[in-house]
Amino acid sequence: MRPVKRIVLWVLSTLSTVVVLFGYHTSTSSVMATSTGSTFSGSKQGQPTSGSSSGSTSGSNSGSSNTSVTGQVAHTQWGPVQVQLDVSGSTITHVSILQYPNGNGRDVEIANYALPQLIQDTLDSQGHDVSMVSGATYTSQGYLQSLQSALDQAGL
Repeated sequence: MRPVKRIVLWVLSTLSTVVVLFGYHTSTSSVMATSTGSTFSGSKQGQPTSGSSSGSTSGSNSGSSNTSVTGQVAHTQWGPVQVQLDVSGSTITHVSILQYPNGNGRDVEIANYALPQLIQDTLDSQGHDVSMVSGATYTSQGYLQSLQSALDQAGL
């Protein structure tokens, strides 16, 4: 009976060690980002831009009236999302993301995937028909909430 007891103890200790090793997350297991790290912005082709991708609060382009409007912060489960639009007349000329979920590597990965698509869709549709990005539901919902707030402020 004694050898069976040793085998059982050995199996349980090995199993416990494997569980602990695979459950341990090191500090290098995710990439941390700050709000000053990546910036997301896009401009409508054919429209002059100010050259800054950091999202200026106001500006003018070659004699045309360009107004910046900032949407309200949309608080999602994974973090805030905030959109800023540059509008010339009734045309959206530039979209900047001022805030986005970036608390861990997965958040940053989702933002890198989804936000450029959302920005391009906004510029293409002029904000009237922006589709959510599959796999980025919370970020898309936050983006659309903040975008709608900015569109309302711009009167579009």
